[in-house]
Amino acid sequence: MSAPSQSGGAPITDRRQLVEYFENACKPPSRWRLGTEHEKFVFDRETLRPLPFEGERGIEAFLHELKRFGWEPMRENGRVVALELGRCHITLEPGGQLELAGAPLETIHEACDEVQTHLRQVKEVAGELNVGLIGLGFQPKWTRAQTPWMPKQRYDIMKAYMPKVGTLGLDMMLRTSTVQVNIDYGSEADMIKKFRVGLALQPVATALFANSPFTEGRPNGFVSYRSQIWTDTDADRCGMLDWVFDDDMGFERYMEYALDVPMYFVHRDGHYIDASGQSFRDFMAGRLPALPGERPTMSDWDDHLTTLFPEVRLKRFMEMRGADGGPWGRLCALPALWAGLCYDSDALEAAWALCRDFTREERNALRAEAPIHGLKTPFRDGTLGDIAREVVAIAIEGLRRRGRLDARDRDETIYLEGLAEIAETGVTPAEHLLALYHGRWNQSVDPVFTEFAY
Repeated sequence: MSAPSQSGGAPITDRRQLVEYFENACKPPSRWRLGTEHEKFVFDRETLRPLPFEGERGIEAFLHELKRFGWEPMRENGRVVALELGRCHITLEPGGQLELAGAPLETIHEACDEVQTHLRQVKEVAGELNVGLIGLGFQPKWTRAQTPWMPKQRYDIMKAYMPKVGTLGLDMMLRTSTVQVNIDYGSEADMIKKFRVGLALQPVATALFANSPFTEGRPNGFVSYRSQIWTDTDADRCGMLDWVFDDDMGFERYMEYALDVPMYFVHRDGHYIDASGQSFRDFMAGRLPALPGERPTMSDWDDHLTTLFPEVRLKRFMEMRGADGGPWGRLCALPALWAGLCYDSDALEAAWALCRDFTREERNALRAEAPIHGLKTPFRDGTLGDIAREVVAIAIEGLRRRGRLDARDRDETIYLEGLAEIAETGVTPAEHLLALYHGRWNQSVDPVFTEFAY
């Protein structure tokens, strides 16, 4: 979830403005950037429990200590709930997951440097507080009831609404962790192609990054339980968006979809007003029950778009949302994968050629089965692993043609070496964890907190 927005601005007077929101975000390739976001669980090293918000070693204390590195606090009701530094933000997910929302950067090298700088900072503070941080797709040990809620108004609204529309929405909020990348688009046609490639191949990313095989101390039957949770969170705002492959796909079609998704809230004067289940279309007409007579601003539209959770999300950029959180090395791999596929025209064409004939039924079957079987998911005469190897190969060639070099004259393909190995072996990170659980760990998940902590 992105950094807090601010309400304000002139009321929207024409639906055309909602389409222009997307159109005005089109950029030439020379201005395309990458923004990497990743979440991780923070835990007490002595008890392995997630940290509460308050207390000498709580999440708020952790945020306070990070201010030594120049981060400025962002408060809600007097409490520090986020930090900002330039175009970067550190925010809190509902269960205390710590998220770095990175700045838009030109290269994967810069994105990886940003991640490493963040790592040094949070490890310094974590060592002083005797807490740990770990990247997994799902909290491996503790129950929903044992997970503390962060004191943010928008989460209170979502907490009350989620059980009305699905059975796993609270688990999504409290116990999942992800890594995602934000990418730019050059035109409506470019957006459409990237959106279609992103949706069709998102199960590949889910499988390659699958890293959530445990629930409450035991195997849960999935390699990406985080991905599975999204299938029973809220059908109105999640999923594969089959209509993206229809002929009328474009900015206006996405706008219509977004208008149909029920609202969560309206942000006014630092407060979140509960509008859960209400209609943005009514808001446009001045008939929103939560704010009768008022009309939305563009800030309200931006806020509303952040409450949509499909596998690929469109805002002023596109978000690829299919991957589990993981270790630091793989955090750089996700932006590398999608930059390789989407920021080189030949690679994008090759990726589209690979998946353009996937049927609706096949796309949805891959979405349903990849969280269970990972790269071993059956597909046509082979497996999803066969597709994954082609996808990674296309991305590697795309990065090679991009030719962005670091100080040691290495191109961005170095960040896909680990992913290429996963694709080649067909063994997901989750299956590696399961082998440890059934072997050296003697059917305990506790060692994950030491062996895989940052």
